[in-house]
Amino acid sequence: MNVASTALPGVFVLEPEVHGDARGFFVETFRDSLLREAGIGGRFVQDNHSRSRRGTLRGLHFQRVQPQGKLVRVSRGRVFDVAVDIRRGSPHFGQWFGLELDDIRHRMLYVPPDFAHGFLVLSEEADFIYKCTDYYHPQSERGVIWNDPDIGIVWPDTGVAPILSGKDRELPALSDHPDLPGYD
Repeated sequence: MNVASTALPGVFVLEPEVHGDARGFFVETFRDSLLREAGIGGRFVQDNHSRSRRGTLRGLHFQRVQPQGKLVRVSRGRVFDVAVDIRRGSPHFGQWFGLELDDIRHRMLYVPPDFAHGFLVLSEEADFIYKCTDYYHPQSERGVIWNDPDIGIVWPDTGVAPILSGKDRELPALSDHPDLPGYD
């Protein structure tokens, strides 16, 4: 598996070797020792799986207490996945990194704790799977609005208007956010 850094320190793209033949494929999706060698720390304690239809946009989410690092991948379909540095005082504050994840290349993205995360479904349906470095803590769930002009994420066109939860429609802009993590 190749682990590559991105323009955002702490955000990594993981590209596994896919072994395929007429029967299908085999891919290794997780190896603790490889992640540690690459500088991806933390112990993964929870796995999550969501299924969404085309145009669903989930995010941009983070947890203020018990922040979660996330190793994300798509087991079926295709999404545009985004990480945003929301740490006040960070030299990369408000910057984002995004890439397509799909069930063909099997690339993964590591989003560190204290970064906001979101994704947009590009295929008819997508199964999105992610490992977390801390447990879900609903009382500290926070978010930033998906179309904040100060962040300027360039979301791909899915041919339909983004489908958002009521909660995600009401998230504050980064500049108006009352509860962002700090940068050490």
